[in-house]
Amino acid sequence: MRAVLSKTPGGPETLVVEDVLDPTPKAGEVIIEVKAVGINYPDTLIIEDKYQFRPERPFSPGAEVAGVVEAVGEGVKGVRKGDRVIAVPGWGGLVERLAVRAETVIPIPDAMSFEEAAALIMTYGTSYYALKDRAQLKAGETLLVLGAAGGVGAAAVELGKAMGARVVAAASTNDKVEFALELGADNGLIYPSGPMDKAAQKALSGEFKLATGRDGADVVYDAVGGDYADPALRAMDWNGRYLVVGFPAGIPSLPLNLTLLKSVSVIGVFWGAAVMRDPKAHAANMAELMQMYADGKIRPRVSKIFPLEKAGEAIKALSDRQALGKIVVTVES
Repeated sequence: MRAVLSKTPGGPETLVVEDVLDPTPKAGEVIIEVKAVGINYPDTLIIEDKYQFRPERPFSPGAEVAGVVEAVGEGVKGVRKGDRVIAVPGWGGLVERLAVRAETVIPIPDAMSFEEAAALIMTYGTSYYALKDRAQLKAGETLLVLGAAGGVGAAAVELGKAMGARVVAAASTNDKVEFALELGADNGLIYPSGPMDKAAQKALSGEFKLATGRDGADVVYDAVGGDYADPALRAMDWNGRYLVVGFPAGIPSLPLNLTLLKSVSVIGVFWGAAVMRDPKAHAANMAELMQMYADGKIRPRVSKIFPLEKAGEAIKALSDRQALGKIVVTVES
């Protein structure tokens, strides 16, 4: 079978497509014939050895897959050949066939395309865990989303609205803000691209306050980091919750005195670890997300689709912040 492989640390240009042996299911495993693979920010990090996990090389990136169960191993119950499923292996997904533990697969409805399914778990799973479990977002609260047009940011906008919050979407271009408004955001603003000095950060904080209202944001969803963190923190309300999700603009240094003065909580969001630590809570969240999809409250947006042979270009497009919503790689056997 064909597989996209990382053989040496580096950017997307270091990836190669080669033939490797097909997997066979061990006891408790199923083989998925992969149809689509969602591309996520961790894919840009893991191939450069900058992610929390460092798999042994050669390995394939690709953290979430959608496909059809092709074979089942000994002892597998509740999953059958021919089932349409999604799974989050963490890496290894940019292949034609993939072995995963049977208990980790999630069935998908017939109405959901493989492309949509591959764009669902990591972004909506991360954002729902962040908003529901970590921030405990309540109806009527104000949610400020940084990076509101990216995968997790767009999911946060939709989920915030579905949970009854007032959502303010912040992004780097007018097209991205318009995209977030189409997803249901109540208000939006464009923030500067690139590094900001103190004066520019102060000005941006004023814009955040103006957009979120007199009291400021109850919850900040920060999937950007860098120089945007300080202005967002300064624009928060009393007892606000600041969600630390990602750092494509760099790891910020927050002024902790502000957390004291505003009684703000800074909350880390490590969804992958949470899934492993509490699989039952993850399963419950996924069931709720599937119901939201069935009710039309959320709908994964796929902005670009690449074939398996151009998976490196897909990862580069994400790292260059070209995505509106999700980027997906399709696999044709």
